[in-house]
Amino acid sequence: MSTEITMVVVIVGVVFVGSAALTIFLAVRLLRARKLLRDAGVPPENKLAFWGALIYLISPVDLLPDPVLLDDIGVLLLALRSLHSSKSANSVRRP
Repeated sequence: MSTEITMVVVIVGVVFVGSAALTIFLAVRLLRARKLLRDAGVPPENKLAFWGALIYLISPVDLLPDPVLLDDIGVLLLALRSLHSSKSANSVRRP
């Protein structure tokens, strides 16, 4: 193989491994947040966001092809934000 092709393959591999690691990290955070918020009176729409994010993460249908996991990461971040905002809203409402 030529040097250019080797460099492209290495760069694509590094980007893929980095985005996969970030996706796994965010999925673990999402599971931990779900566990913490399970009994905190989370509204059904926030629970739906959690399950939707996990289903989207493992589904073969993506907005972007699988080597680019930015859409998966975005969905996970939105679900985390939704869960944490509902936790903040519940803690403010409680005396």
